[in-house]
Amino acid sequence: MGWSFEWHDFEPAARVDWGKSFHPQGLEVCLNLSGAGQIAAKKGEVQVRPESAALYVSGDAPLTAWREAGQRHQFLTAEFSVDFLRRNLPQGLGQVRPFVQRVLDAKKPVTAVDASQPLTPRLRLLVSALRSPPVAGAARTMWFTAKVYEVAAELFFDHTAEEALFCTRQTHVAQERVEKAAVLVRAHLAEPLTLEELGQRVGCSPFYLSRTFTEQMGMTISQFLRQVRLERAAELLRSGKFNVTQAALEVGYSSVGHFSTAFHETFGCCPGLYPLQMPSQQADKE
Repeated sequence: MGWSFEWHDFEPAARVDWGKSFHPQGLEVCLNLSGAGQIAAKKGEVQVRPESAALYVSGDAPLTAWREAGQRHQFLTAEFSVDFLRRNLPQGLGQVRPFVQRVLDAKKPVTAVDASQPLTPRLRLLVSALRSPPVAGAARTMWFTAKVYEVAAELFFDHTAEEALFCTRQTHVAQERVEKAAVLVRAHLAEPLTLEELGQRVGCSPFYLSRTFTEQMGMTISQFLRQVRLERAAELLRSGKFNVTQAALEVGYSSVGHFSTAFHETFGCCPGLYPLQMPSQQADKE
């Protein structure tokens, strides 16, 4: 098996032995939205905090890992077999992340963890997309395969040299502002902040924020708001606890008709049928 995605959502009363879910001899990525945990190997450990990403591999010895009690844990894991990575990642160009290269070069399976990193807006959007695939049937495998390469491109390469050459301090500041704006948009789905209010909160002019947001996110702020509203609505519908009207109002739509039209354009079916046509998936595998 070359790769797999798994979505996890639970709130344990007691600490959970998370390590039991790890697959042996595979490089795994955790895109952690909420809940805290820890992963430990003999020569290192990493704290998995909310809104972070972690890489780890379980090879010659099992990893020790757990999830804390009394917290809601929401995260997506992506597993890659070493053979799949050796076939598909470019070799000999010095661009692969050192941790990943170590795994690829090892003659024997290794057990190790890499340092965690913040969950970027692009990775956050990727998690949302993977939870609500816009296609079904034969197209589904092709769509997930594209997402496999997207995850690898984001996390398995060393971008330090590129940043040193092309990124200025202004670029980093702009990225931080866009990330903050994205968080604010998500936090105010029902009553969105105006562009002026967003600019004030992130510390720049509305025009500059609008332009840089589009450049870095590949969509306007309005398009991003529409996307995250619909993704949240899809999540509520899948939960079975919200009907169409309740989901629409929860994410800020005052018109159920407008909501249904937008939902159909995004997911290919009306919201009332969505839970039946797109059941919650715990794993999608090649």
